[in-house]
Amino acid sequence: MITLRRVAFALAAVAACAAMLGVGAQMREGRLLRFPDVYKDRIVFSYAGDLWLVPTSGGIARRITTNPGLELFPKFSPDGSQIAFTGEYNGQPNVYIIPAEGGDPKQLTFESATPTVSERMG
Repeated sequence: MITLRRVAFALAAVAACAAMLGVGAQMREGRLLRFPDVYKDRIVFSYAGDLWLVPTSGGIARRITTNPGLELFPKFSPDGSQIAFTGEYNGQPNVYIIPAEGGDPKQLTFESATPTVSERMG
């Protein structure tokens, strides 16, 4: 049975792939986009260790994080105003939030004894 969530995910994947074509000149590392999340007309995803935002209608993706370290697993807040993600700065993964249009991350957790997370997940 096809659910609305599966349709949204499929559309998100297609739109994100199309968006990647528009930023190919900026992304030469050859890594795949990962972990997309959709909120209304926006898609956030991880690519090359940073978070990117693109309209569901397609177009050019815009990088919304540029911090040193990995940013993975982005998720929109229920109202779409913020994005939570796992950031691995200073060698330890923790949970951060940023405004949905980008900005400075705010650290929410302060774990110090957790294993590092591989961007490729294995």
